[in-house]
Amino acid sequence: MPDYGHPLVFGTFITPVNSPAHAAVQRARLSEQLGYDLVTFQDHPYQPSFHDTWTLLSWVAASTERIHVAANVHNLPLRQPAVLARSAASLDLLSGGRVDLGLGAGGFWDAIEAMGGRRLTPGQGVQALGEAIDIMRGIWDAAERSPLRVAGEFYAVEGAKRGPAPAHDIPIWLGAYKPRMLALTGAKADGWLPSLGYMKPGDLARGNAAIDSAAVDAGRDPREIRRLLNIGELPAAQLVDLALEEGIGTFILASDDPTTLQRFAEDVMPEVRSLVAAERAARGTGTARARGAAALARRRDGIDYDSVPESLAARAVEPGDAQFSRVRSNYLRGGNPGIVLRPGSVEEVVDAVAFARAHPGVALGVRSGGHGISGRSTNDGGIVIDLGALDSIEVVDEVARRVRVGAGARWVDVAAALAPYGWALSSGDYGGVGVGGLATAGGVGWLAREHGLTIDHVRSVQVVLADGSVVTADADTDPDLFWAMRGAGGNMGIATSFEFEVDEVGEVGFAQLGFDASDTADFLVGWAAAVETSPREVTSFLMMGPRTPGRTTVAQVMAVVDSADPDRIIELLQPFAQVAPLVQQSVELAPYAQVMANNVRDEPHHGQGEPVGRSALVDHITPEFAAALTALADSGEVYFLSIRSVGGAVADVPSDATAYAGRSANFAVSVLGTRRAALDTLWDALSEHFSGMYLSFDTDPRPERVADAFPPATLARLRQIKERVDPGNLFRDNFNVVLQPVE
Repeated sequence: MPDYGHPLVFGTFITPVNSPAHAAVQRARLSEQLGYDLVTFQDHPYQPSFHDTWTLLSWVAASTERIHVAANVHNLPLRQPAVLARSAASLDLLSGGRVDLGLGAGGFWDAIEAMGGRRLTPGQGVQALGEAIDIMRGIWDAAERSPLRVAGEFYAVEGAKRGPAPAHDIPIWLGAYKPRMLALTGAKADGWLPSLGYMKPGDLARGNAAIDSAAVDAGRDPREIRRLLNIGELPAAQLVDLALEEGIGTFILASDDPTTLQRFAEDVMPEVRSLVAAERAARGTGTARARGAAALARRRDGIDYDSVPESLAARAVEPGDAQFSRVRSNYLRGGNPGIVLRPGSVEEVVDAVAFARAHPGVALGVRSGGHGISGRSTNDGGIVIDLGALDSIEVVDEVARRVRVGAGARWVDVAAALAPYGWALSSGDYGGVGVGGLATAGGVGWLAREHGLTIDHVRSVQVVLADGSVVTADADTDPDLFWAMRGAGGNMGIATSFEFEVDEVGEVGFAQLGFDASDTADFLVGWAAAVETSPREVTSFLMMGPRTPGRTTVAQVMAVVDSADPDRIIELLQPFAQVAPLVQQSVELAPYAQVMANNVRDEPHHGQGEPVGRSALVDHITPEFAAALTALADSGEVYFLSIRSVGGAVADVPSDATAYAGRSANFAVSVLGTRRAALDTLWDALSEHFSGMYLSFDTDPRPERVADAFPPATLARLRQIKERVDPGNLFRDNFNVVLQPVE
């Protein structure tokens, strides 16, 4: 196998000299400017004339933007593997996935012993390196919930916590020459990193053969193992031969001379790339990626992984990938999908839909921001299409206050982008929610009573339908689909972007109040009355935990007052302050964007378990309903109760104007519990008080919930549209309107 099909990579090998001019850092920056892919440094912690290599790698990563960094190679006897693994993962996350890892078994044992390291025989060094690889991969495997235990002779961990997962699958390359090291490379490593100057004619071929044999014996594909080579300045023709006949995929130029680095980058690298690409095309080979045996073993049944479209393959995440722990779950719920596709364009969404269409028996989840209280944006063993990369925010008409927003954007970023214009868009109550899920389901937010639901501001929506067609629906173009996308969009297709008409909103009053709600039923009635009698400038939400006998029950009430006048804000909050004794209070004047900045930016969601959520729309909080909710809170089956005020501008929209039909409700009520059957029984007993259901907060899979969310005429119209745009029911795992209500 002379050519392993690896994409060509070029790097530099810089001496980490500790100089006043920071020459090593300057040459690393130059390497990036010249177009190299990788910069590496030797690791000799016992050498005082050198920078500490790990510190240098961190500094270089912070001083560059694109280039990967690696040791060439780390002196493992002086780098404890569990700590090195965490260091590498941390730097990889901080640098955006730019850390690679070269390891060596040791050498220079006198110097290592002088630094406190343990002298090992060659055989012991290989064994220790193998144990270290197991530990490092175990630390990075954050998707595995159990503690890490490796009972090695030289390195051992007993119950170590895993994580963090690095930003990308950090490759482990071994500097290897002898048979046992070559065998270890084939069995466990991701790359072989020798230096050409230390090799005799035929050594590359013999080393490749030994590595390939060990890989096959370990159940691996030899193409999993990249072949790297430290070289001096060589002509292009020789490098082409090394690539095509010896399988070298990464050439690392060992030089500290800026002129040599520039000459090689400008004269040699482009020619090698061109000649290798041309020869691969003539041979009909090209580049390839081979997944490791461990990753392949975690693939799920029913998914044809080899048929993932080429446009999506590089960003697709499987259960065996390092990034899996960052994409498997949503905000509250753990997941274990078989593959997560992450399209970066509308065209790639079309490709993802085609892949899903080819797997009709596999669960399909569509995710925008990953909040997903209902649980429908992840699954177990299925396909997830993650729209997080479609996160653009663009003002398209400043006079008309029109903005176009990608479905993968999060509302905290939308609020920040609108703030300089003095604009805002009512958009839930948590900045980490994704645009797509909210803007297709409803959108109960901080400005709802004054400005309506999020869907009431949608003026057009771009949708990828089940057959792969891309359509833009608005009031004039496919008005039926436009109607359905505003309240039941997850059934119809994948919304990729929206055009909104936003509102002028300046600073607002944001109140966070804590009440003694021990007399819970009376408190709920009083709070609801304060909401309903307040001007539309006021939107208030209420949250409570479980009631505990013998302890004060505290209700957290938050309210946004759309006014920049402090006196007006206090005036409008007075009715709430009189409902029950206050135990804490905070009122501030703040931009709407600050109110929405209540999430950790750019953090993945790590939900666990399977919380049960139930939801309902209620016209009024009557004493009878308040008493029933209090009994539910006392049942022990609910650990979270929330009530969001709607009404006002929400009710100005006719109930048949959008698929969201619950316009008469003044409140959206939701609860969370852990035992589905018990909570369903208790919640169903309250149904006489309900006037609808807000599907984003409900996890109940029973088909009669469809009738709770959509009145008969609405449901009939949705089914007609569904039959036209998704006759095969591809988008069935998102509160499916095709399901018949149970009689």
